[in-house]
Amino acid sequence: MTLSRRTFLRYGQAAGLFYSATALGGGFSAIAASGRPIGLVGNAGALLALPEGFTYSVVSETGGTMVDGFFRPGRPDGMACFADPANADRCILMRNHENWPDTEHGSPFGENNELLSRLGDGMLYGLKPDGSPFFGGVTKVVYDMRAGALVEDYLVLTGTAANCAGGATPWGSWLTCEESMRRPPEEAQRYHGFVFETPSSATGVIPPVPLTAMGRFAHEAVAIDPDTGIVYLTEDSSTGLFYRFLPETPGELHRGGRLQALAIREWPSANTSNWPSDWGGPGLGAIETGRSFAVDWVDLDDVEAPDGDLAARGHAAGAAQFYRGEGMDYGRRPDGSGGDVFFNCTQGGIQRSGQVWRYSPSPAEGQGGESAAPGTLTLIYESPGADTLDMCDNLAVAPWGDLILCEDGRGDQYLRGLTPGGRIYDFARNLHPDRSEFCGACFSPDGSILFVNIQEPGITVAIRGPWETLRA
Repeated sequence: MTLSRRTFLRYGQAAGLFYSATALGGGFSAIAASGRPIGLVGNAGALLALPEGFTYSVVSETGGTMVDGFFRPGRPDGMACFADPANADRCILMRNHENWPDTEHGSPFGENNELLSRLGDGMLYGLKPDGSPFFGGVTKVVYDMRAGALVEDYLVLTGTAANCAGGATPWGSWLTCEESMRRPPEEAQRYHGFVFETPSSATGVIPPVPLTAMGRFAHEAVAIDPDTGIVYLTEDSSTGLFYRFLPETPGELHRGGRLQALAIREWPSANTSNWPSDWGGPGLGAIETGRSFAVDWVDLDDVEAPDGDLAARGHAAGAAQFYRGEGMDYGRRPDGSGGDVFFNCTQGGIQRSGQVWRYSPSPAEGQGGESAAPGTLTLIYESPGADTLDMCDNLAVAPWGDLILCEDGRGDQYLRGLTPGGRIYDFARNLHPDRSEFCGACFSPDGSILFVNIQEPGITVAIRGPWETLRA
């Protein structure tokens, strides 16, 4: 379907919707207020084009030998950054590796798995039907911020499948999520599609323990409200749901809890894609940018879902569908009244180029009385086309309140910023000839460094610069 310019403008424009500029203390800088940076600069042979004054350095590349003797895995994806409690000059990156079951290269064990025997018993989560290992997982990276150099990195979790994104916990661990739902006996020797907790204090490979109560589905990202301990989860599927997990004991996710899916009040079994009806959507521009909905939560059962039908059952019970829910992060409100969860839908929107949503929890989130003061869901941005924002994936809330969006699009790959005023600006462009996606954007604890991955050929970079030029 081809959209006219009039239709494009009517439904594709973004408004300033996630926090007002006045609430943040004034107008934005010349870079942000223009909707674009003044320009991205990249010399011949450079890896990134960045605004004037910003620089980058390579932290690590796929394939080198890590301090534990294993090879650095391929396809780095979601990440989180933690303070190093032993050294104020250092930080810790917990880094996913989105190695799918059919990924052929980038194993930590070598091309012929010659290092597999070095793993201790019980340290590999899963095997393929032929007995070879899955090699998705997590590495821990220790980085010296003062020296601008890698100190060491090593394997923490392995044997999982397609560890795409995840999320940091307030207690210092990284929740890594399997996007692949391989099942026995035809596809794997055990079930995949779970969340695993990996502490940033780990000093080597840990026993892989799936948090099965958080459901089996095409997991993408996780965000935790530090005030309540409630966990929010996205699903990378064309018929995915938006979930929350109410832990029995906040901060101790292994003790179990209750999994629920978001339902839009007065619109049961909603389709939020905004796709035209002839694309299988609810109708062109069914949800205007800025529109908010009161929500309810649907209880889910049989959440380990051996048939992979959790989303279908939830939708039939009234839960809303989101078209490829991916990156997510939690951000505090400027007025100190709590926080919100922001998440991307990579191919939502009338141009199938991306949507950005905000979920604002109820004052009684997950408690009695919630229905009288429900949480709200708001569409804060919808891409008018790939030239502006092309398939937003991972997401990070910047220290000054903007959202940093990683593209996984169909052409040149950008890091885009989204201001509280609703304007998109280009922050970085990938100049590597592979033109692979950006992923895993996260800031150092002091906000001075933005870390991000270029998935192929597998490069982790650190970006520094005059962040004040982007601040409100």
